[in-house]
Amino acid sequence: MMYPPIEQLLEKVDSKFTLVSLSSKRGRQINSYFSQLGEGLGSIVPPQVASVSRKPLSIALEEIAADKITYQRPDEVEEAIK
Repeated sequence: MMYPPIEQLLEKVDSKFTLVSLSSKRGRQINSYFSQLGEGLGSIVPPQVASVSRKPLSIALEEIAADKITYQRPDEVEEAIK
């Protein structure tokens, strides 16, 4: 069984596409963080939740479920700038 449940994740975003896009981007960031960890670069934000999972995508989904990751649509960003 998947944790967090897909129903819980879909409550946090407006569509399945947004969920897939957001989680994949964050998963890549987490993967890059773990890759650069020994190099001392520190330019990427570390995981925001304590997780038993070692998979970057699972950690990203847990972050979304815990409301640690947010997103804005491009039109919302333009309105905020005006």
